[in-house]
Amino acid sequence: MIQSNMAPQGMAVTPHHLASESALAVLRDGGNAIEAMVAAAATIAVVYPHMNGLGGDGFWLILPPGGDPVAIDASGAAGSLAHHDFYADHPKIPHRGPKAALTVAGTVSGWQEALNLSAEMGTPPLPLARLLRDAIRYAADGIPVTASQSAATATFRSELQHQPGFSATFMPDGNVPQPGSRFTQPALANTLSQLTEEGLDSFYRGTLAHHMADEMATLGMPVTLADLQQHRARRTTPLHLSHSEGDIWNITPPTQGMVSLAILGITDRLEMAEADDAQTVHRIVEATKKAFALRDKHITDPRHVTEDLQALLDSDHLATLASQITDGEAAAWGNGRGPGDTVWMGVMDSSGLAVSFIQSIYHEFGSGVVLPGTGITWQNRGAAFSLDPDHLLALAPGKQPFHTLNPAAARLKDGRTLVYGAMGGDGQPQTQAAIFTRHVIQGLPLQQAVSAPRWLLGRTWGAIIRLAETGRPF
Repeated sequence: MIQSNMAPQGMAVTPHHLASESALAVLRDGGNAIEAMVAAAATIAVVYPHMNGLGGDGFWLILPPGGDPVAIDASGAAGSLAHHDFYADHPKIPHRGPKAALTVAGTVSGWQEALNLSAEMGTPPLPLARLLRDAIRYAADGIPVTASQSAATATFRSELQHQPGFSATFMPDGNVPQPGSRFTQPALANTLSQLTEEGLDSFYRGTLAHHMADEMATLGMPVTLADLQQHRARRTTPLHLSHSEGDIWNITPPTQGMVSLAILGITDRLEMAEADDAQTVHRIVEATKKAFALRDKHITDPRHVTEDLQALLDSDHLATLASQITDGEAAAWGNGRGPGDTVWMGVMDSSGLAVSFIQSIYHEFGSGVVLPGTGITWQNRGAAFSLDPDHLLALAPGKQPFHTLNPAAARLKDGRTLVYGAMGGDGQPQTQAAIFTRHVIQGLPLQQAVSAPRWLLGRTWGAIIRLAETGRPF
């Protein structure tokens, strides 16, 4: 029998055991959940580099014990040179290469803003050098290559090997690294050490920013020093859903956090407690279609959103959508929005402070561009933009792209606090709904709810999945 883990003093959940251990070590040293998450974020950037890194974006959902939740949007905007003329020779924005690396990397600013919030809570801070210590050591001394990294390198080798800095970083001997082989990132170790000496703000307004800007200009990326200097992480009020089981929160645009809440808001009206496995999947899938339609109509850069999304979640609209779902019929479906190779992580400490966090470079290895002097792999999140000037996601300098990233959290009526999330593009809201429904509503033990079979309606990187009316994939 698979057992759920229990811990009286704190817990950390990440996709890699070294990141989890970094978080737990900070908790043992007297740090809080926010500081532990910064340590985990730095470590996961080193040990899981094909899925996330300093060159990506991040989103935080922080629940202080007994206090209102706080969200942090640490996503970057399109560079000032990322205009339509820059892509005149392209029918669409490329997914790889310097022209795909068109947005500011925001996640490091989120680390700093989260630490600012931690300081405001009155917690005596641990030194930044302590929080990044493990990440620096793993980058300098090396870590065993994961099977996931090895497989991703093999899969995308022909696509990425000629991108600036990629082969030198991820295939230094010219070959795909084998699982278990030692993988070092000396340039990234130096960058992390520089951040401990100069502060995280150096990434945007210090000597590190100047160095990165010079490299980006040389490589032909449309992000400038001024773009880095203008970037700031933003604290926001998260979207909220009043659910029969408690209060649930998720992130505002440019993320699809509304989708995750809308799915649970719709299914809350569909008697999920009594649903069998087939009904559970069907009802969540049908609710997902309704929620994705809302997403594709409304979600973009928050400055361009015209609908009050919180009012939409509070209104009778979700009940209307739920009334359109029956167990005997499946609605039509398109292709979904896009890929997602990401890391979600959660930390709780002994005080009850809870953190739900997600960090990503979008596709596996992001743009494929590694800034040679820093070892930073830059994201390709800007590939989500459209070159159609009339599109909701039309490209414009200074505009934030659409994000699938959405860390979730809930305070249940029985007094428990839940932080949860997933990787997987269109799959993120569906996995969230499956876990929440199975555990919270249907009473399945947490580990069994996580380990139960899942599904994907829509897209993840490199795959479009459709089902024929016979139920057979084709």
